[in-house]
Amino acid sequence: MTMTRRTATVAIALAAGAALGGAQFRAGAARCDITPTPPIRLSGYAARTAEAVTVRAPLEAAALALDDGAGGRLLIVTADLIAVPQGLAERIAAAAASYGLRPDQVLVNASHTHYGPVVDDTLAGMFAFTEEERARLTWYAERLASNLTALVGAAVAASRPARLGLGWGRVKFPMNRREPTPHGIRLGVNPTGPVDHAVPVLSVCGPEGGLRAVVFGCACHATTMASTFNEVDPDFPGHARRELGMRHPGVSALFVSLCAGDQNPHPRGEYALSLRYGSELADAVSAALAAGTIELTPPIRTARRTVRLPLAPWSPEELARDLAITNSDALSLARRRRAELVLAAANRGPPPRAIELPVQVIRVGDELAWVALGGEVVVDYALRLRREIALPHVIVAGYCNAVPAYLPSLRVLLEGGYEAVDSMVYYGHPAPLATNVEETVIATVREAAMSLGVPLRR
Repeated sequence: MTMTRRTATVAIALAAGAALGGAQFRAGAARCDITPTPPIRLSGYAARTAEAVTVRAPLEAAALALDDGAGGRLLIVTADLIAVPQGLAERIAAAAASYGLRPDQVLVNASHTHYGPVVDDTLAGMFAFTEEERARLTWYAERLASNLTALVGAAVAASRPARLGLGWGRVKFPMNRREPTPHGIRLGVNPTGPVDHAVPVLSVCGPEGGLRAVVFGCACHATTMASTFNEVDPDFPGHARRELGMRHPGVSALFVSLCAGDQNPHPRGEYALSLRYGSELADAVSAALAAGTIELTPPIRTARRTVRLPLAPWSPEELARDLAITNSDALSLARRRRAELVLAAANRGPPPRAIELPVQVIRVGDELAWVALGGEVVVDYALRLRREIALPHVIVAGYCNAVPAYLPSLRVLLEGGYEAVDSMVYYGHPAPLATNVEETVIATVREAAMSLGVPLRR
């Protein structure tokens, strides 16, 4: 079995020639194909229970290594996956350590495409597999880890003098999906709900100009097609990346998923929309580049914390009732699987009472603060942190370094609905998060930011 025929890593030197010409950083990029060979089970939709047998478009991973020449470094790794499990992120960090990078200098982000393969134990309660399906997924996970760790060295080896710029674009297709109804919140369309249409654009140019790489982001779930679409595909993030590659030959494009936990593309349901949104996102990036970017300056400073988030109270006795569920709908099956997983874990040791979430803050000069949060982060965090961080430019990303669960705000927890309650079943947790989650995460971000000298508003 092979991943695909196109498995060679492509490394891109980000500047040609030896003249520095005002370059203040060194940067190198690399990319590789991570498309699985069907048949393989795809992640993201519990209603999808058969293996995918078709690849509609390839999946890709990419890495960008940055160095300010004075000890400040950052490695960004992106991948067309539902999530990068913590174990895989740790393997990437270990590979980076062999090149002198600390764990706080490594940021791993998943595009959250719902048309990529299941990876390790992400969404543990969502699926049941046959032995053959599990074997194919295990083989893929091992090949994926090998490819992503090799990507680290390729990006570092490609490093050349470079200049960094930052600009902003906008897209219109993200829509808040938490629709109020007389019976509570459902997954739907909420035109008046909070939303984030901003597209941050980090450009990497050679010392004398000339685009060599671009990192761009969007706060929107990669769920353009319905669960009935059962083909391997990167959705709009990959289509945007491919479009940028055609417009800027030789440029490496990396997509970073932002706080998309409660944001869906609208409208959705057709593959043509995925292509359209990819083109619109590429247009936003191109417009930001054409409008001109501000130049980022050294140093690069990084901090990382792990925050423990308590779960709401629960008892094994209450959870055991789900073992008797006989309904065959996706949520009922997930509730039974969740009960089996959690009770088995509780029999081996103390019952799980909290989850751990990685929190990372990156500062680039006096211009940019980048907050990278684990989990499926709802948009409230981005909107709040932009108000509280006093640097001119603030990026807040979710799906970074580990995705143990959704990260709801207090508002979302009190409202209920999928992101607050039902999603914890699919992630295999015994209860929703406690109501102090937002303040705990924000306090951790603020502490990490202060350790880097990032100015904050009260």
